[in-house]
Amino acid sequence: MTPRALDARTSNRLLLACVAIVLVASFFVSQIQQSFGDVQLQSIKIPAQNGQWVAGDLFKPKSATSDSPAPLIVVVPGFQRSKESLSNIAIELARRGFVALSIDPYAQGASSASLSRRAATTEGYGMFAVVDYAASSENLNYIDRTRIGATGHSAGGNAAIRGANYFGKQARRTGQPSKLHSVYVSGYVLTLTEEVLADVRSNVGASYAYFDEGAYRNELQNGDMRVAPEALRLINIGREAGRAPVDEVEIGGFYGDKDRRTLRVMHNERVLHPFQPYNKEATANQIEYFEHVFDFRSELGSDDQIWHWKELLSMVSLAAALVAIIPFGRLLLETPWFRPLVRPVPPAQPKPRGRGRQLFWSTFVIGALIACFSYIPMAELSQKLFVAASNRELTWFFPQRMNNAVMLWAVLNGSIGFLMFWLSYRYFGRRNGVSPQMWGVDTTLSLLVCTFLLATVLFFCYFLFLFIVYYFFHVDYRFLFMGVRVFEPSLLILLGMYVPFFFIFFLSNSLRINGGMRFDGQPEWRSMLLGGVANSLGLLLIVVVQYATFAATGMVYWTDGWLYVNLLFAVVPMMFVLPYFNRYFFRMTGSIYLGPMITCLIFVMILITNTVIYLPLE
Repeated sequence: MTPRALDARTSNRLLLACVAIVLVASFFVSQIQQSFGDVQLQSIKIPAQNGQWVAGDLFKPKSATSDSPAPLIVVVPGFQRSKESLSNIAIELARRGFVALSIDPYAQGASSASLSRRAATTEGYGMFAVVDYAASSENLNYIDRTRIGATGHSAGGNAAIRGANYFGKQARRTGQPSKLHSVYVSGYVLTLTEEVLADVRSNVGASYAYFDEGAYRNELQNGDMRVAPEALRLINIGREAGRAPVDEVEIGGFYGDKDRRTLRVMHNERVLHPFQPYNKEATANQIEYFEHVFDFRSELGSDDQIWHWKELLSMVSLAAALVAIIPFGRLLLETPWFRPLVRPVPPAQPKPRGRGRQLFWSTFVIGALIACFSYIPMAELSQKLFVAASNRELTWFFPQRMNNAVMLWAVLNGSIGFLMFWLSYRYFGRRNGVSPQMWGVDTTLSLLVCTFLLATVLFFCYFLFLFIVYYFFHVDYRFLFMGVRVFEPSLLILLGMYVPFFFIFFLSNSLRINGGMRFDGQPEWRSMLLGGVANSLGLLLIVVVQYATFAATGMVYWTDGWLYVNLLFAVVPMMFVLPYFNRYFFRMTGSIYLGPMITCLIFVMILITNTVIYLPLE
């Protein structure tokens, strides 16, 4: 379907279809999360030290009662992740009768920030407070306080082993068993050191991706755990007296005694770091570990997993909700308040030939290369300009460490986009049949204000529908670690802080897509596809370079900045679809302004709700 074909009847049908798809998909996702009625799911908030708090989703099987208490497992996501990103683990554990509590780490999601600049290490991202609460509160009378576990991925894995260390020291002082019976450490081995492991009084399972991009930091600089010093220490420290030390780890083999809490196991799945939590084998390994250490067998095999259906249906909701923005925008444009924004679509510019064609592809390639090679330098510059956030200090001044890097990149590339567009017109376009009237830039102050009001209405309606879906189904729109989440009101302040800078890029993109890549006689699908590739190619090249180098040498190209590269798994898809929205709204209004206003508000809020944020405690 092309924008020209989006008439009123088709538009309204599309809107209704999208709403129906979101509601039906969300209903089934909620059923999967609740194991089709066997698990109760609720949001909780637990107070912690220093006025901090931890938010989480509690998955309580109906089989867990005061007469038949079940083990509790606290699930801790990693850096840049929220409780929903590891809900797959919680879902599968709860299906098998475990009580699972998936938390938002400190400074992420609905949890507060922490006064500690090393929250994963010193507070387990909030997990320490949760375990203390669970071990002492009478409220959770359906859990077995002697069988509390924790699992986490990446920085969440660090939180898990640090929790075993923290409560192990406490157990040594009190002479009581550790409050943490067992932990599972996924995607993190840097703290499997003698200093940390010596005080552990818990069973420990570990899992590390064989193709982990961060493996260059390991002692042997690779992800092979068979002879890795970190894995050997995990197995050998705490080994029974008189037993010879292990010099090669049997992957998946159990060592030690679970009843004495000296059991150890190491897994080594062949997968990349960010995708390890979404690997069926890795999930099965966790299930088998907790069933073994807690003597808690279910009738379900470890390969019997349904979380991937939740991911698939959530992805459908994500896509349908985004598509719905277009027909809903068209519906609002038919109202008396916003009808003045509808104007004839300007004529397309002549298709470039000869030197014009060479100039077009030259600027296409140069723009992609600039986008590629400026990203990591902008990330490094952000650490110097936004010192407080980069140092994990609480601040209201651009408090999002990772988002600041993307913002600087957007400002630079948006500005360069404007410059390249003007230079192309100044020295070639105006002499070859191109005029500013073809760009859709003519407007007035009153029209701009009206456009912004429409964009604001669309923004709030989009997220209002999400809040309604979340209220009734306790689900949002997401796929793996990329999601559209509900947000706290305070984040609207940050939206006003970040949007003006990001808008430079969004407006530049709309101008280039509609004023520089819209040619007479060119099919719309090809034009928009070209725009999507042009907008995302530079960042995609970073990912290609990173992983091509990794495949060839065993070490990623960008080491210190590898987390910034991982961020692109969520950013690149947004960059690809952005030109589609800009073109559709251009065809509806004959102007370049509505598309970037809407997409900037929505996409920046998505970024804000999915990145760490160091806001002062309220």
